[in-house]
Amino acid sequence: MNSRSNSSGFKLTTLGIFGGIFLLGIAIGIALSSSANLNSGNVASRSYIDRSAPNAEMCVQYGASAIVMETRTFLTMNPFTVYVSQPTMQPGCVLRKENWAVLEKRDLVKSEDVRECRRRMNTFGYTGKLEDRPDVDCIYQTDNQRISFPNIKGSQSPEDTQDF
Repeated sequence: MNSRSNSSGFKLTTLGIFGGIFLLGIAIGIALSSSANLNSGNVASRSYIDRSAPNAEMCVQYGASAIVMETRTFLTMNPFTVYVSQPTMQPGCVLRKENWAVLEKRDLVKSEDVRECRRRMNTFGYTGKLEDRPDVDCIYQTDNQRISFPNIKGSQSPEDTQDF
């Protein structure tokens, strides 16, 4: 009975050691994955994007902050091939249609630009500060129903988005 008692004590000790290692591994994994990286290269949070937008308060009030990706596409015909440059990313802002007057008052868009953009049922987006003559474009909003990202807890579903 003494050898049985030693064997069962050894099993419990071994099980305790492995359980402790397992829990320590989980704790280290959680600590590593949840450590905040607040450098300018990290754009994983909505609040960071909102704060980085040009004229941030006005952008959030009259539209939505955005990440603007600019890229160039090259198309050769013989042989038929498409080449895409590496995108550059910068903060930007998308305005709701009812707030275009903000751009008109600052002479950033002309009435003909507004008329043409409205005719195509688009909206305006810009990069750069409004005071510094930003790059303003008439942009098209895609059909959100065709975007097939998995529904991640806490994210907006396509039904929750707004038409701009």
